Amino acid sequence: MDRSHPYPVVRIPSLPLPGYPQVRVALPSRKLAAAITSHGSDVVHLASPFVLGARGMTAALRLRIPAVAVYQTDLGSYARTYLGAGENAAWRRIRAVHTAADRTLAPSTAAARDLDEHGVPRIRLWPRGVDTERFHPSRRDPELRRSLAPGGELIVGYIGRLAPEKNVELLAPLSELPGIQVVVVGDGPSEPALRAAMPRARFLGRRTGDDLARVFASLDVFAHTGPQETFCQTVQEAQASGVPVIAPAAGGPLDLIDHGRTGLLVPPGTRPR
Repeated sequence: MDRSHPYPVVRIPSLPLPGYPQVRVALPSRKLAAAITSHGSDVVHLASPFVLGARGMTAALRLRIPAVAVYQTDLGSYARTYLGAGENAAWRRIRAVHTAADRTLAPSTAAARDLDEHGVPRIRLWPRGVDTERFHPSRRDPELRRSLAPGGELIVGYIGRLAPEKNVELLAPLSELPGIQVVVVGDGPSEPALRAAMPRARFLGRRTGDDLARVFASLDVFAHTGPQETFCQTVQEAQASGVPVIAPAAGGPLDLIDHGRTGLLVPPGTRPR
């Protein structure tokens, strides 16, 4: 047990997901049930049915402890993106875990609808919050803006994982336009290809905390390109930072963006121009 955090952390053996080593898949371990028991848990909160949640559900059932499962990743679409198949198998796994839970929490109306259409019971809407003290227009940094766009270009930013399902390559034509500076924040398996496709874009790597908030507030426009978001926390963080948003009219952004007032919703796959 790792006690370096303000709360106990139990680390479970895992293996990297092939093709995406930043994501790790848990291996069978007796530590899980032992940790739940020793902690005196009244409720088990399951965050992912594939990575660790399924093993947590098994432990909760064995220990007869209520479980709440959060649906936060569109794993069916991920299977289609990465494997070219397996969407039905992914949904069978999702349905099995969430049906066993006492409650399933969906972050958006689109996610709740998907779950309902695939036969998951006991769904409740549970949208996310955002830290409006950290993500705030006052974080806008003129010095950072000058370093990113010394010619006074309009700064259009993407912040998130750099992975195939995020469709960040849609920003490539925009990055070539005069008067536009595309800024990409994040890391992931698509980074080398994106750097090659957008040589004029600025890649800042992964940012966190106040540093991330400073980047958000220093953008002129936040562009989210992925159509598979069950919620899309970065949209909320951009909005809290006072930055208008462009995002696909799909999934979580449908709940978050008032089209034409707080941002624009565009058909999935649209290239910004």
